[in-house]
Amino acid sequence: MTVVKKLILNCDDFGQSPPANQAIMHLLEEGKASSATIMAPAPGFAEAAEWCRRRGAANVGLHLTFTSEYDAVRWRSLTGDPSLHDEEGFMYRTVEEFERQADPGAVRREIRAQFEAARRAGLNLSHADNHMGSLYGLATGRSYLPQALWQCSRRRLPFRLFRRFWPKDALNASVASQDGAQRMLDTVVALADALGVGLPDYLLSHPYHAEAGETYESFRQSMIAKLYDLPDGVSETYVHPALDDERLGKLIPSWEKRVWEYRLLLDDDFSYALKDAGVELTDYRYVGRIRRPRLPAAARLAKALLPRGG
Repeated sequence: MTVVKKLILNCDDFGQSPPANQAIMHLLEEGKASSATIMAPAPGFAEAAEWCRRRGAANVGLHLTFTSEYDAVRWRSLTGDPSLHDEEGFMYRTVEEFERQADPGAVRREIRAQFEAARRAGLNLSHADNHMGSLYGLATGRSYLPQALWQCSRRRLPFRLFRRFWPKDALNASVASQDGAQRMLDTVVALADALGVGLPDYLLSHPYHAEAGETYESFRQSMIAKLYDLPDGVSETYVHPALDDERLGKLIPSWEKRVWEYRLLLDDDFSYALKDAGVELTDYRYVGRIRRPRLPAAARLAKALLPRGG
């Protein structure tokens, strides 16, 4: 039996800032990353979108964005609804603030506006995902995943979630241990299938910030080890690559890790490990081709269950 291990190596936060844009564009140009997702409200969106148009990029998705977590780089919603902004007039810093304060109708309008911004920018989207998991309902249970999946269904786009928990992944294991997590995942996967929205099999994670005592070398070894232990099927792991930047390096706690992630994807040892472990890089176009069930009756029912204006 042939073992198929496919990996979507996705660069999040395309459009966040010029140093992030430059790193992501370089990695995509060199084929070191296979996918990226762009942030329509972020200040570097125009630069990133222009590059996508010029290159005819077909492996860039929409990073649905409802939080603006760093003082050094902040942004506002596209619709300007007051319920989507904090007292300073920017999107909320935390997911919990967003979930508690955002008006559901405003969230639905902003989701549509971000898709429309990508269309006006001439982007050929490959998929969609969500910045910081703000639409998942993880903080208060107020989830907007049905609305996000419906918009993907209308555009025939896959979405970043996962069909199964991977117990060897620390974040997966932590979430899976929570009461009701499996039931919630099964419900979301069933809705995605009903709407014909493709999902990868697994989503693999690693700590966002540099951990105590962590070095680039230890980080590199941990990421290489994941390649040799990759589950069969289609997995995604995400990075937030960026160039070294003196100002942002001082102001954003995770910046060092972002520089490491950029360096990792250019590392010869990492490239060798991909080949040696038999891992094939792919993107969400592949997920869209193989993961689009045809369930028209179920899709009509799913649409009927969505709130008005979904």
